Amino acid sequence: MNALRQFYLEIPVVTRAYTTVCVLTTLAVHLDLVSPLQLYFNPTLIVRKFQIWRLATTFLYFGTIGISFFFNMVFTYRYCRMLEDGSFRGRSSDFVMMFIFGGVLMTFFGIFVNLLFLGQAFTLMLVYVWSRRNPLVPMNFFGVLNFQAPYLPWVLLCCSMILGNTVWVDVIGMGVGHIYYVLEDVYPTLSNGYRLIKTPYFLKRLFNEHIERNFQAAAEDRPGGFPWGGEGQPLLPEENADDGQDEEPANPAAPAAAAPQ
Repeated sequence: MNALRQFYLEIPVVTRAYTTVCVLTTLAVHLDLVSPLQLYFNPTLIVRKFQIWRLATTFLYFGTIGISFFFNMVFTYRYCRMLEDGSFRGRSSDFVMMFIFGGVLMTFFGIFVNLLFLGQAFTLMLVYVWSRRNPLVPMNFFGVLNFQAPYLPWVLLCCSMILGNTVWVDVIGMGVGHIYYVLEDVYPTLSNGYRLIKTPYFLKRLFNEHIERNFQAAAEDRPGGFPWGGEGQPLLPEENADDGQDEEPANPAAPAAAAPQ
C-alpha cells in the first residue's frame, strides 16, 4: 500500500486530479450513486435549469466499467502525464489553461453535433498536442503498424471508423488540439506573432508560479520539437532529447494500442 500511495503521489498534480475525478465519477455511476442522465451535456438544462455542473461532468464520464473504459483511462493518464512532465513541466497553470481552453471550445462545438459526453474528445486533444510536440517519436500499433507520433491521432480516428463509432468525437478532439497547437506553438514564432492564450494571474498564484524565475525552457517546449533559434539539430526522440541536460522523469508505460518503440 505504501508503494501504491507513493506512486499515486508522484503523479503530477493536474494529471492526478483529472484522472482521479474521472475514475470516481465512473465508480459513482457504477454504484448507482448518480445516473448518467445527471451528467451528460444538455445545453437546455444548463441554461433553463441552471444545471451548470454538466459543463464539467461531460468531460468526466467515460462509460461503464469495461475494456473501453480501461483503455480510455490508460490513454488519458499516459498522454496527460507526458504533457505535464514534458512541455508543461513547471507550468501547471498553463496546463490548466489548456484544459479550460479546450473545454470551452469542445462545449461550443458539442452544441452543433449533439454529443452527450466529451471525455474521449478531450483525450484526443491531449494526444494530438503531445504528438505534434514530439514529431520524432516512433510509435507501434499492436506490433503491426509502425509510424511517427504525429500520425497517432489519425490512426485512432481510423480505428473509430472501423469499429463503427461516431467520428465526431475524434474530429472535435483533433480539431481543438490543432487550434491550440497553432495558437500556442506556431503563431508566436511568426514575425509579429505573440501568444494569444494568456494564463490568468490567479492560476499562476494557485500553483505558486507567479514569481519570475530565471531558467531556460526545456527543449521540448519549443514548437514542433525543433530548437528554434538555430541552436543545432532537430531534437531526438524523448529518451535521447536531453543530450547532457538533466533527465526528466521517465514516462509511464504506454498502452499496447499505441506504444512508442
